[in-house]
Amino acid sequence: MPTLRRSFQAITRSFGVLNKICCSVDGVDVSAVQSHILYEIDSNHQPSMQQVADLLAIDIATFSRQIQTLVKMELVEKVPSKEDKRASNLILTEKGEKVAREIDTQVNAFLENIFSSMTEFERQTVQGAVKLLADVMTKSPLCCGSKKESGSC
Repeated sequence: MPTLRRSFQAITRSFGVLNKICCSVDGVDVSAVQSHILYEIDSNHQPSMQQVADLLAIDIATFSRQIQTLVKMELVEKVPSKEDKRASNLILTEKGEKVAREIDTQVNAFLENIFSSMTEFERQTVQGAVKLLADVMTKSPLCCGSKKESGSC
Protein backbone atom coordinates (compact mmCIF):
# COMPACT_ATOMS: atom_id res chain seq x y z
CA MET A 1 0.00 0.00 0.00
CA PRO A 2 2.86 2.52 0.43
CA THR A 3 3.15 2.83 -3.37
CA LEU A 4 -0.59 3.42 -3.64
CA ARG A 5 -0.40 6.11 -0.94
CA ARG A 6 2.49 7.75 -2.83
CA SER A 7 0.39 7.77 -6.02
CA PHE A 8 -2.53 9.43 -4.23
CA GLN A 9 -0.16 11.99 -2.70
CA ALA A 10 1.13 12.83 -6.20
CA ILE A 11 -2.43 13.18 -7.52
CA THR A 12 -3.40 15.38 -4.56
CA ARG A 13 -0.36 17.61 -5.08
CA SER A 14 -1.15 17.93 -8.79
CA PHE A 15 -4.71 18.99 -8.03
CA GLY A 16 -3.35 21.44 -5.46
CA VAL A 17 -1.46 23.09 -8.29
CA LEU A 18 -4.64 22.98 -10.37
CA ASN A 19 -6.54 24.77 -7.60
CA LYS A 20 -3.99 27.59 -7.63
CA ILE A 21 -4.06 27.87 -11.41
CA CYS A 22 -7.77 27.58 -12.08
CA CYS A 23 -9.34 30.05 -9.75
CA SER A 24 -8.97 33.45 -11.32
CA VAL A 25 -11.52 34.48 -13.93
CA ASP A 26 -11.77 37.99 -15.40
CA GLY A 27 -10.09 39.50 -12.35
CA VAL A 28 -12.29 37.53 -9.92
CA ASP A 29 -10.14 35.46 -7.57
CA VAL A 30 -11.92 32.42 -6.20
CA SER A 31 -10.40 30.11 -3.57
CA ALA A 32 -10.32 26.36 -4.10
CA VAL A 33 -13.14 25.88 -1.58
CA GLN A 34 -15.22 28.55 -3.30
CA SER A 35 -14.68 26.89 -6.69
CA HIS A 36 -15.96 23.61 -5.22
CA ILE A 37 -19.00 25.43 -3.84
CA LEU A 38 -19.73 27.02 -7.23
CA TYR A 39 -19.41 23.61 -8.89
CA GLU A 40 -21.88 21.98 -6.49
CA ILE A 41 -24.40 24.82 -6.82
CA ASP A 42 -24.12 24.61 -10.60
CA SER A 43 -24.45 20.80 -10.57
CA ASN A 44 -27.52 20.67 -8.31
CA HIS A 45 -30.79 22.49 -8.91
CA GLN A 46 -31.14 25.21 -6.27
CA PRO A 47 -29.54 23.18 -3.48
CA SER A 48 -30.02 24.19 0.13
CA MET A 49 -27.05 25.55 2.02
CA GLN A 50 -27.05 22.42 4.19
CA GLN A 51 -27.04 20.12 1.14
CA VAL A 52 -23.94 21.77 -0.34
CA ALA A 53 -22.19 21.94 3.04
CA ASP A 54 -22.84 18.22 3.49
CA LEU A 55 -21.66 17.36 -0.03
CA LEU A 56 -18.38 19.16 0.65
CA ALA A 57 -18.12 17.98 4.27
CA ILE A 58 -17.83 21.57 5.53
CA ASP A 59 -19.41 22.57 8.83
CA ILE A 60 -22.33 24.93 8.31
CA ALA A 61 -20.73 27.89 10.14
CA THR A 62 -17.63 27.82 7.92
CA PHE A 63 -19.79 27.19 4.88
CA SER A 64 -22.05 30.14 5.72
CA ARG A 65 -19.03 32.48 5.82
CA GLN A 66 -17.94 31.24 2.40
CA ILE A 67 -21.43 31.83 1.02
CA GLN A 68 -21.47 35.37 2.43
CA THR A 69 -18.21 36.05 0.61
CA LEU A 70 -19.59 34.62 -2.65
CA VAL A 71 -22.75 36.74 -2.24
CA LYS A 72 -20.59 39.87 -1.76
CA MET A 73 -18.62 38.89 -4.87
CA GLU A 74 -21.99 38.73 -6.69
CA LEU A 75 -21.44 35.10 -7.70
CA VAL A 76 -24.17 33.47 -5.59
CA GLU A 77 -27.66 34.42 -4.43
CA LYS A 78 -29.49 33.02 -1.45
CA VAL A 79 -33.21 32.53 -2.08
CA PRO A 80 -35.78 31.47 0.51
CA SER A 81 -36.68 27.80 0.35
CA LYS A 82 -40.25 27.09 -0.72
CA GLU A 83 -40.31 23.97 1.46
CA ASP A 84 -38.74 25.40 4.62
CA LYS A 85 -38.98 29.13 5.32
CA ARG A 86 -36.04 28.87 7.76
CA ALA A 87 -33.70 27.58 5.04
CA SER A 88 -32.11 29.17 1.99
CA ASN A 89 -31.42 27.69 -1.40
CA LEU A 90 -28.45 28.73 -3.49
CA ILE A 91 -28.30 29.81 -7.12
CA LEU A 92 -25.52 31.19 -9.26
CA THR A 93 -25.85 34.71 -10.56
CA GLU A 94 -25.08 35.37 -14.22
CA LYS A 95 -21.57 36.38 -13.15
CA GLY A 96 -21.33 33.23 -11.00
CA GLU A 97 -22.37 31.05 -13.94
CA LYS A 98 -19.67 32.64 -16.08
CA VAL A 99 -17.00 32.10 -13.42
CA ALA A 100 -18.12 28.49 -12.82
CA ARG A 101 -18.09 27.75 -16.59
CA GLU A 102 -14.61 29.22 -16.99
CA ILE A 103 -13.23 27.27 -14.03
CA ASP A 104 -14.82 24.14 -15.50
CA THR A 105 -13.18 24.89 -18.86
CA GLN A 106 -9.80 25.36 -17.19
CA VAL A 107 -10.10 22.13 -15.19
CA ASN A 108 -11.16 20.20 -18.29
CA ALA A 109 -8.21 21.64 -20.25
CA PHE A 110 -5.86 20.61 -17.43
CA LEU A 111 -7.27 17.07 -17.45
CA GLU A 112 -7.21 16.86 -21.24
CA ASN A 113 -3.55 17.87 -21.18
CA ILE A 114 -2.83 15.06 -18.72
CA PHE A 115 -4.77 12.46 -20.72
CA SER A 116 -3.28 13.58 -24.04
CA SER A 117 -0.03 11.76 -23.28
CA MET A 118 -1.90 8.45 -22.90
CA THR A 119 -3.02 5.98 -25.51
CA GLU A 120 -6.77 5.60 -26.03
CA PHE A 121 -6.70 2.31 -24.10
CA GLU A 122 -4.81 3.90 -21.20
CA ARG A 123 -7.18 6.85 -21.16
CA GLN A 124 -10.28 4.62 -21.06
CA THR A 125 -8.72 2.40 -18.41
CA VAL A 126 -7.79 5.32 -16.15
CA GLN A 127 -11.10 7.11 -16.64
CA GLY A 128 -13.02 3.92 -15.83
CA ALA A 129 -10.88 3.27 -12.78
CA VAL A 130 -11.27 6.84 -11.51
CA LYS A 131 -15.05 6.64 -11.95
CA LEU A 132 -15.16 3.31 -10.11
CA LEU A 133 -12.99 4.68 -7.31
CA ALA A 134 -15.15 7.79 -6.97
CA ASP A 135 -18.31 5.67 -6.82
CA VAL A 136 -16.85 3.38 -4.16
CA MET A 137 -15.49 6.30 -2.12
CA THR A 138 -18.87 8.05 -2.23
CA LYS A 139 -20.49 4.96 -0.72
CA SER A 140 -17.77 4.48 1.90
CA PRO A 141 -18.69 5.28 5.53
CA LEU A 142 -15.45 7.26 5.77
CA CYS A 143 -16.12 9.58 2.80
CA CYS A 144 -17.62 12.40 4.82
CA GLY A 145 -16.68 11.48 8.36
CA SER A 146 -19.71 11.41 10.61
CA LYS A 147 -21.95 12.89 7.90
CA LYS A 148 -22.10 9.52 6.10
CA GLU A 149 -24.22 8.00 8.85
CA SER A 150 -26.90 10.61 8.20
CA GLY A 151 -26.98 9.62 4.54
CA SER A 152 -25.90 13.05 3.33
CA CYS A 153 -22.78 11.90 1.52
